[in-house]
Amino acid sequence: MTEAEVRSRMRAYITDNFLYMRRDLKLGDDDSLLRKGVIDSLGVMEVLGFVEETFGLHVDQNDITEENFGTLNAITRYVAARTTSATA
Repeated sequence: MTEAEVRSRMRAYITDNFLYMRRDLKLGDDDSLLRKGVIDSLGVMEVLGFVEETFGLHVDQNDITEENFGTLNAITRYVAARTTSATA
């Protein structure tokens, strides 16, 4: 799966599950999901579950950082790196 496909699936998931009442919110790929109020700590857990189920990954507890899950681009890079290394 390409980074563009991962980003598209993540954006659709976040829009459908967290922004359904805030369709006017403009969310950039590098905008902080936490600071923009898109997700909270429970939302992080929901995103982790989606990533694990959708992309067949196990997210290690040490990987749950803002660097890996703070923005759409961060999630995309994390998933792309993990799926590439899993298939290599």
